[in-house]
This record gives sequence, structure tokens and C-alpha cells, in this order.
Amino acid sequence: MAERWDRVRVLALAPDAPSQRAAQSLMSGRAWPLTGAAEPGVLWGECAGSAATPYRTVIDLSGPAYRCSCPSRKFPCKHVLALLLLWADGAVKDDPGGPPGWAATWLAARAAKAGGAPPRDAAEPRDPKTAARRAEQREARVASGLAELDRWLCDQVRQGLAASQQAGYRHWDDIAARMVDAQAPGLAERLRALASVPHSGPGWDGQLLEEYALIRVLAVAYRRQAGLPAPLRETVRSRIGFSLRQADVLAAGQPARDHWQVLARRDAEQDRIRSRRTWLRGRETGRVALVLSYAAAGQALDESLTVGTGADADLVFYPGAVPLRALVLARDGAVDGPAPEGGTIAGLLAGCAAALAGDPWLDSWPAVLDVTPARSPVLAVSDAAGDAVPLHPGAGDCWPLFALSAGRPVTVAGEWTPRGLWPLTAWDESGRTVPL
Repeated sequence: MAERWDRVRVLALAPDAPSQRAAQSLMSGRAWPLTGAAEPGVLWGECAGSAATPYRTVIDLSGPAYRCSCPSRKFPCKHVLALLLLWADGAVKDDPGGPPGWAATWLAARAAKAGGAPPRDAAEPRDPKTAARRAEQREARVASGLAELDRWLCDQVRQGLAASQQAGYRHWDDIAARMVDAQAPGLAERLRALASVPHSGPGWDGQLLEEYALIRVLAVAYRRQAGLPAPLRETVRSRIGFSLRQADVLAAGQPARDHWQVLARRDAEQDRIRSRRTWLRGRETGRVALVLSYAAAGQALDESLTVGTGADADLVFYPGAVPLRALVLARDGAVDGPAPEGGTIAGLLAGCAAALAGDPWLDSWPAVLDVTPARSPVLAVSDAAGDAVPLHPGAGDCWPLFALSAGRPVTVAGEWTPRGLWPLTAWDESGRTVPL
């Protein structure tokens, strides 16, 4: 059977705090008339609910992956979390008879899918000439769209920024839609994000002008990409919206072997697509990596990288001026590890500045700090040297961080952004991992 998890690791999978509370309320043995476990890392159970038929839950710990017959739209649902908590407490016993038919059917389907044909993006184009023609057509569409974007940016500066506060979202959506038509989705996403800037408070005009400048620099860099160094050219194309096939990245990249600590993760949803950003750091090299995963609405995100654990793994990085995004090529099983070593605020800012010199369009940078949170005059954290940075407004009141700290220093991992630090994980004095 797979190595037993602890409760902290289970609760780290929960999509929100209400799911954690609901799962813990379902840990009564009376709620689970049937539970079982079997090799190689499979759990199942039936949980009594309001309906006559119990909810059926099955979990494959190797993913982890899970399925539940309940109607919840949260992944994982409270029944999955409750079954994992029961297993973590030793209340789910091995069943030599194996899983029941309904669980075995789902497990067999997963095994068949895993051993099936490779994903479409891993295959070579059927017709190289057709692929080359489509690539050429896209380059032409992007160039045409960027010429229109250039005129739009000039118009914004010429007429002044004051009108931006009265402009509705359509003002930004129209030009973003044009970038989508031009097959430049990266630019479209950046333009849509500008709609909130004029209402972000004092200094919004400088921030908006800065964003306009960065977008124009990106457009000019694309037009002059032939003269750019290869890593910077890859960065520019990625920011425009050109994507690389995972098969190509794995084939061309050099695996980086290390013991990678899973520091933090952050989920978001846009246009019914859920995304997960998971930050890793190599214990030996100190190198940081960002692993992205996506799922359609109602589908589960990748749960294989659990915050607070680590694994010996080979990562392959996407090419770029500041290689951050990576794919997991191969890894050993996850193991709980000690709290990561925190740094100083000065070191964080210096590292971020060096990264921005290579990729000025970076919007976030990983942070691992030994700091003390404070509430006056604004929500912030400070280190032993007396340096301080504000917390990101989108992170809310951060009460779990303040409760954990109780006025004492803690190790915090998160994302450093132009608007402040977004804390995502903390470790207390005993090294216990606490997702924020």
C-alpha cells in the first residue's frame, strides 16, 4: 500500500476552507458503511447521504485521482477528502477481496487511458507542408494584428489617460478580441487585465502607462525577432501566445535532476478554464520552477504535486530568457520534507530585478521568506533586517498567516508581484506546512 499521508497533506488538497470543515464532519464511522483499500494505492468507500443510494467514492493515490458519484462541483469533493482523512487516521483497512465492481470499472478505464495512444500534440504533423503553410499564415495574422495594436496604443497616449476611468470594459474587450482574431492570445489576456487598472487607486495612471509601454515593447520585439538572441526570441513568442508542444520541449530540453520541494500553488479560473500554478525549488541547485496544469470546468486539476512534500525528479524547462516553466519528466514518490530555507526581502527584490532584466514581462516571481506579518499601517511582512513589503490586496486579510505567526517570525512562500506579496504557504516553528 502507498505510504500513508498525514492530515495536513490531505487537507492541502481541499479547494477551500468550507470543504475542509465539511470533510472533517463526515469522518464518523456511521457515515461510511463501506470502506476499503488495496494495492497499488487504491481506496474506495460508500458514504450515506440524503439520497437512498450512498455516494460512491474511489481514489487512485498514484495520481492522485478520484471519482465520486455526488453532484458537487468541487474537486476534490468533501467525500473524497473525508475518505482520505479516514485512511490517514488508519480507519480504512486493507480488503483482500479488492475493490467492488463500480470502483474496479473506473480504475480499469484509467489504466486503459494511461496505456492508450499518445496525446495528439505528441504526434508529428501528418502533412509537414500543410503545417508549414498554417504557421506562415499565423505569423501574417499576428503581424497584422500587432500593426493595429500599435495604432490603438498611439491613440490612447495621444488622447490622454483621463478618459480611461470613464471607459467601460468594452473599451478593452474590443482590442483584446482583435488580438484573439489575430491568434495572439497572450496579448489579448494582457489587454483584458488593463480594464481594472484605472480603478486600482492612486498611481493608476503611471501603472497604465507602464503597461502600455510593455505591450508596445513586446510588439516591437516580435517584429524584430530575427535579430534577437534565441532565448529572448522564445520569450517574446511565448508572451505573444505561441505555444510549444510538450513533446518538443521534452525532446529538446536537458533534464534537470534535483530534490524538488513543492513550495506553493495557486488556482485561478478564467473563461471556464481552471489553471493551477505550482512553484518548486531544487534543494541542491536552488533553482525555481513553475509547473502549470489546466482543466475544463468540472474537471479535476493535477494533484500529483502536493505542497509541503518533495521528490527526486527530472524537470525539463521551456526555453526562454528566464526559464521558469517546466515539465516533470520523471520522479520518485513524494515524501514529506523539512520547511524550506527562507530568504531576505533584499534577496527577493534583487532576484526579481535580475529576472526582469531578462524578461520585462514577468508578472510574478517566487518568494520564500523568513518574515513577521504586521497590520500597521498596511498589511505587510518584515524581515530581521527591518525591510518590509506589502501584501497583495487580492490575498484578503490573510488571517491564517497572522494566526499562525502570533507575532513571531514564520517561513512564508508565495508570489511577489508589482502589487505586493501574495502569501500561499507558511511553515510554523515545528516545520508544519500550512496552506494559506
